[in-house]
Amino acid sequence: MNISKEDVLHVAKLARLNLTDEEAQALSVDMENIIGFANKLNELDTEGVVPTAHAIPMSNAFREDVVKPSYDREAMLANAPSAEDGGYTVPKVVE
Repeated sequence: MNISKEDVLHVAKLARLNLTDEEAQALSVDMENIIGFANKLNELDTEGVVPTAHAIPMSNAFREDVVKPSYDREAMLANAPSAEDGGYTVPKVVE
């Protein structure tokens, strides 16, 4: 697959990355090599191989939901620097 410097610059712009022309050219070559390596997987004979998402069998260990005694909400909120409507309030960190 041919990845041009312009393709790299376009993706960089979408990701809000500022790349120099030299960096874009180098990344273009690197990305072509990576995709070329990944395309080698298409050469593998996977006939008879069962599709899987995990290398080892996995299963969930479910349990019954059981209500257990917990800490008193008011006692916990009493230690908070700031609380409102039964929950902790924290400073906004994301715009």
